Amino acid sequence: MTGELYRRYAEGRARRSPLIRNCVKAFVVGGAICALGEALRRGFLFLGADRDTAGLLVSLTLIVMTALFTGLGIFDKLAKHAGGGTLVPITGFANAVAAEAIDAKPEGYILGVGAKIFTIAGPVILYGTAAGTLWGLLYWFILRFR
Repeated sequence: MTGELYRRYAEGRARRSPLIRNCVKAFVVGGAICALGEALRRGFLFLGADRDTAGLLVSLTLIVMTALFTGLGIFDKLAKHAGGGTLVPITGFANAVAAEAIDAKPEGYILGVGAKIFTIAGPVILYGTAAGTLWGLLYWFILRFR
């Protein structure tokens, strides 16, 4: 009973989220990040990189830019207004890792940054590797016993 009362109380006190405006902002910012990635890719191709190298350079550039902007406090301001639009996988992951490192800096470089930087990255690396291994085995079995 108290759970139901609290739910009604909370719903009555909560401000309505401007859903359409938030979705448009997320779409525009996420699209802008992807457009930046495509512009970088075309720029690297123009400079003579092959397709694979250009893709790698785009990923590295976006990771470095995100980490730099996180350290300068710019990325958080952008995320405050753009919401999910900044969670384009590579920038969202880079921001999460960089923010964790920045937060742990007062504890020292080894026991702070070194130990806590993988708080976010660790599970992603672990489960990404496990999922890749399982899919690889599944693919191998399908091809082998076809």
